[in-house]
Amino acid sequence: MGGLYIHVPFCRKKCRYCDFYSVTDDSAIPAYIQALKREMQIRDWDAGPFDTVFFGGGTPSVLPPGRVAEILERASLIFGIAPDAEVTLEANPGTVSQNDLEAFQQAGVNRISLGVQSLDDQTLQFLGRIHSAFEARLALDWAMEAGFDSVGCDLIYGVPGQTRESWTKDLEDVLAYGPDHLSCYILTIEESTPLGRALERGEFSPMDEGRVGELFLHTSDFLESKGFLHYEISNFSRGREKACRHNLHYWNHAPYLGLGPAAHSFLEIGRQWNVSDLEIYLAMVNAGRMPMEESEILTEEQHMLEWLYTGLRQAKGIDAGAFFQRFDREFLDIFGPDWKRLQDEGLARESSQSFALTKKGMLFSDGVCQLLANRLE
Repeated sequence: MGGLYIHVPFCRKKCRYCDFYSVTDDSAIPAYIQALKREMQIRDWDAGPFDTVFFGGGTPSVLPPGRVAEILERASLIFGIAPDAEVTLEANPGTVSQNDLEAFQQAGVNRISLGVQSLDDQTLQFLGRIHSAFEARLALDWAMEAGFDSVGCDLIYGVPGQTRESWTKDLEDVLAYGPDHLSCYILTIEESTPLGRALERGEFSPMDEGRVGELFLHTSDFLESKGFLHYEISNFSRGREKACRHNLHYWNHAPYLGLGPAAHSFLEIGRQWNVSDLEIYLAMVNAGRMPMEESEILTEEQHMLEWLYTGLRQAKGIDAGAFFQRFDREFLDIFGPDWKRLQDEGLARESSQSFALTKKGMLFSDGVCQLLANRLE
């Protein structure tokens, strides 16, 4: 079954590191809701009902819970949503109250993803977050009490000035609340962001790549020692059943439909994406036009690249039988010499069923995939 992604393009304030599309003026929320429902009506989707729904952003928790219920009701009516669907909403601790979280749960959200990022005020200030460590702790408490099937947290590491000890304390403090999913992202500094411009002005020095690598390996070992499954480069869950089913759709080539400005969609033959501008999106949808910016039909080579980049992000790796069934070629017939070299360097492992990266290999996954991709040129 497929996944439904809904991009909510509103934020109270842009974080210094964020390059996702969003706007800070939320006065257009009513117009956005109406356009979103209209986009559902004009979308051509025949891949069946959805078994995951994901409200991403932006900051979806700036929407009133009643609006979230309204969106889910319309999506269920038009496309169908499975009774046991995973319905995730990303929430910023600085935008929710205890009543809000309980109302989101009653609206049909059964999985909450809190953008905690850190429980250290100095780190939060560097990242430009609107919430304090105290507010994050309150939100964690409220989320655990609100009745969600799953509570997850986003955290960021590799922040200048961060140490192994301070990062471990962040992890320990968050785990004390009992979440069953953690997404631990290495800080990426994009040139187009305020943080990128601050780096260009020499206002801080990024963390050394070697130290970042050490933190990555430490994070994996530490969370596994606490009973978490390291199932994808940045993602950890208390057992396979608590993994994010929606993200697994992305990584396992399931179809997904994206609604809202800047949202991406994927079907087996290719992908398409919406315009990254709220005003243009509203105008196009209100005129009865698909708000698409561009689309592409994937070649067989591009499909294989997708399998490399998404499969090797996951701890389980690429299934050998599924690869042969999809491409009618053996994995090692294409990538054998390079794969042997990666194994010799401790970056890759294989069994009769799969091809996967080691933890060390995950650190260099982009380079590994580029090395393998060269075989397709």
